[in-house]
Amino acid sequence: MITPALPVSRDKRETKASKAVRTASFDDSTTAWALAARGGDPDAADRFVRALHRDVVRYVAHLSADPQAADDLAQDTFLRALGSLHRFEGRSSARAWLLSIARRAVIDSYRNAAARPRLCDADDWRLAVELAQPIGLPGFDDGVALLDLLDALPDDRREAFVLTQLLGLPYAEAAEASGCPVGTVRSRVARARATLMELLIEAETDTTAEPAALAA
Repeated sequence: MITPALPVSRDKRETKASKAVRTASFDDSTTAWALAARGGDPDAADRFVRALHRDVVRYVAHLSADPQAADDLAQDTFLRALGSLHRFEGRSSARAWLLSIARRAVIDSYRNAAARPRLCDADDWRLAVELAQPIGLPGFDDGVALLDLLDALPDDRREAFVLTQLLGLPYAEAAEASGCPVGTVRSRVARARATLMELLIEAETDTTAEPAALAA
């Protein structure tokens, strides 16, 4: 059952401007660490991995059909990234570059597992995403409601929503990470938002209708 959630109060909401500044500052830092790591700085490499590990785990957990492998996919992503740092020139943020590598790692895992039976069910997938999800997302009381809603979205729309709304990537970098045009990402996010709002309204309607049904 979807648990409807009320929006947080205005004073607790982060403005779009302040969120953009914070995201830009974070991306500037991680990109600087990636460039320093490319130059052979081991401390910068460690900072780069630590800063982006959670984002990578959350992203592959949403994409992967085998959530138990999320940590392995994240490790594979960082191994690929560290091995390719010599090709990273900082033209985009290190986070967008890293998530594009994560996406390829998931795709490769699909190909490698194509001939093998799935080892987990949808409930396990949802648990993995829930454990990787932050607390206090705007508009939701807890992660369970958001997971129920995201589960109803098509894969491409869910990916676009996760990249831009949960991980905070700009649309251009989300497009780079997912390998599609910016306009496509914007369209998928808009459609995802519309679907989520419809589901929230339906959930609220069902909730308010329950007492009347019981009284009858």
